[in-house]
Amino acid sequence: MSSTLRFQVVGEAFKKHPIDVPTPKERPSEFFAKYVFTRQKMMQYLPADVFRTMVDVMDNGTTLDLKTADAVAAGMKRWAMELGATHITHWFQPLTEGTAEKHDGFVEHDGKGGMVEEFTGKQLVQQEPDASSFPSGGIRSTFEARGYSAWDPASPVFVMGDTLMIPTVFIAFTGEALDYKAPLKKALFAVNKAATEVAHYFYPDVKKVICNLGWEQEYFLVDEGLYAARPDLLMTGRTLMGHDSAKNQQMDDHYFGSIPERVAAFMKDLEIQALELGIPCKTRHNEVAPNQFELAPIFEETNLAVDHNMLLMSLMKKVARKHGFRVLLHEKPFAGVNGSGKHNNWSLSTDTGVLLHAPGKTPIDNLRFITFIVETLMAVWKHNGLLKASIVSATNAHRLGANEAPPAIISSFLGKQLTDVLEHLEQTSDNEISLKGKQELHLGIPQIPELLIDNTDRNRTSPFAFTGNRFEFRAVGSEANCASAMIALNSAVAEALIDFKERVDARIAEGMETLKAVMTTVREDIKTCKPIHFEGNGYSEEWKQEAARRGLNVEASCPLVIDRYLDDASVKMFAKVGVFNRPELEARNEIKWDTYTKKIQIEARIFGDLCMNHIIPVATRYQSQLIDNVHKLKEIFDTTTAEQLSHDNIALIKQISEHTSYITTHVDQLIEARRVANRIDSEREKAISYHDTVAPLLEDIRYHVDKLELIVDDELWPLPKYREILFIR
Repeated sequence: MSSTLRFQVVGEAFKKHPIDVPTPKERPSEFFAKYVFTRQKMMQYLPADVFRTMVDVMDNGTTLDLKTADAVAAGMKRWAMELGATHITHWFQPLTEGTAEKHDGFVEHDGKGGMVEEFTGKQLVQQEPDASSFPSGGIRSTFEARGYSAWDPASPVFVMGDTLMIPTVFIAFTGEALDYKAPLKKALFAVNKAATEVAHYFYPDVKKVICNLGWEQEYFLVDEGLYAARPDLLMTGRTLMGHDSAKNQQMDDHYFGSIPERVAAFMKDLEIQALELGIPCKTRHNEVAPNQFELAPIFEETNLAVDHNMLLMSLMKKVARKHGFRVLLHEKPFAGVNGSGKHNNWSLSTDTGVLLHAPGKTPIDNLRFITFIVETLMAVWKHNGLLKASIVSATNAHRLGANEAPPAIISSFLGKQLTDVLEHLEQTSDNEISLKGKQELHLGIPQIPELLIDNTDRNRTSPFAFTGNRFEFRAVGSEANCASAMIALNSAVAEALIDFKERVDARIAEGMETLKAVMTTVREDIKTCKPIHFEGNGYSEEWKQEAARRGLNVEASCPLVIDRYLDDASVKMFAKVGVFNRPELEARNEIKWDTYTKKIQIEARIFGDLCMNHIIPVATRYQSQLIDNVHKLKEIFDTTTAEQLSHDNIALIKQISEHTSYITTHVDQLIEARRVANRIDSEREKAISYHDTVAPLLEDIRYHVDKLELIVDDELWPLPKYREILFIR
């Protein structure tokens, strides 16, 4: 980019005005799920017996027969066509981290040379995408192309534009899952079954346990023109170079600040469309870093919440472009300021309305509360390395442990009251559980009402914190599919609950009273899982050393952390709860290592191109201008005067030479490191090589590029700078 064009692009960013977004005449509650085939619409468009069958399928998991599927498809088509739909697609979540769709029209031959608009139960229930074109980790060879997408009735269909979108699982011809949804549903079934059986110790009438998820989506917005002028943002989602802006987030003035007018218009537009698609958006605000924002919905059942998050991320990108923005979902698009996460607020509740991770008012309620808290901690303690593996990636690695993000060590914060209760139960034989609810806080300020404070504080450095009635898995990355973390967490909790029940039942069989058996086993587990409990500063060096002494996983290398999926404990756990077998885990690891390699590979190629074709030529040009200036000074002035006047220029010339020489030499090393790594056959070893030899060079060279940015004439610098990108006009 020429300097002139750069300044034109930056200038255009200042001229942007908000797009007028019409306010719907109805209240949000009235247009909510307007484009979703909800139960209410099923009642309207399906025969009564078909509707009852569908309710049984959705609520109890009964099998959908083809005759019923035909009747559902007929009603669904009528509803969708009234909304202008002309196509259908099976919408699924392959192991590419995004979503996939293949659109087919409502078109069939009518047998008379014409066509008829048709949609059958078979088309609703099953399609056949090309499985060889999606990552399979070796489960499917290139010539083995057959795969199936199958409708998930638990996630309602919806209309986007002219297309009826049908949420589906995606499996291979041989039955292995090739997506995130299929194993997620298995994990949710496992935790439902295990948690229901444990809940029966306290509430015999419980029939089902629902896993709830409330995600918090953080993101950055940048002007589209500035985005297009940064090849690194365009190709990788983050800035591979760029010096800090003099002002970024150090004044803490962006967090919860007034939302810029253009951003507010974008948020309004996004929320309206999201609500129409049944995504229950509730919260929006400025985040800590400049240009960083957050959107959060009301919590939902986990399978649906994951679908809604994937849909929202796609919708955000579309709406942002309409408003002259680009959404950045990368976990660390800008160095030196906060990265973006997607906190997963996770809890379990019964079909009778009991939140299992919330304290109650009776001794039975509180014993239930302590039981589910401790068994969750048991799962996190036993599989802390696996939980970390479920959230690591080449992109999230930049965020973990930096600027308010949790560290790359999984631990759990509980708060003082709950900590005291567990310590009391561990150290005494007293079975009394005393839990206080919210307490009044008297401020003594006229006109300010009394406040109710929670029974726990928050710990921003904790990756898995208890927040009063749920756990917040804070380590999940902003562009990740929540399903990855939810599969690992719910599988681990299911195993812990199964193991807990086996030990409790063994004690009952020996003649111990039920609640005493529960308390004895809980007390045993409080001692066992104690290493995972940490209340302090997760950023401190002392914690890293202490965590290692406790036996927690402290590995920071992404490719090595991924190994935890293939630990014996992980393989046994996934098999025990029926989520993955070993070949499926091996295949997914191959994909994870390959994805890691390709992310770093693309960054290295873009970075090398920027250095050699943008930065070095501009730096050299400016250096030539300085050299020419020195020569001209010598022509005009005497030697002593010329030396005095050109002293600073000569110093800059030397600095530019040092930086450009370092960059040129090390870009060559970067290219060679890639060549060496690319010759490695093993995906795991190749990923390790990229982590150990390629990724560090990117940071080393970046330091010198960023120094040049401070030296080279601003009018010559080819890329929009942080101070230009990070503040929306």
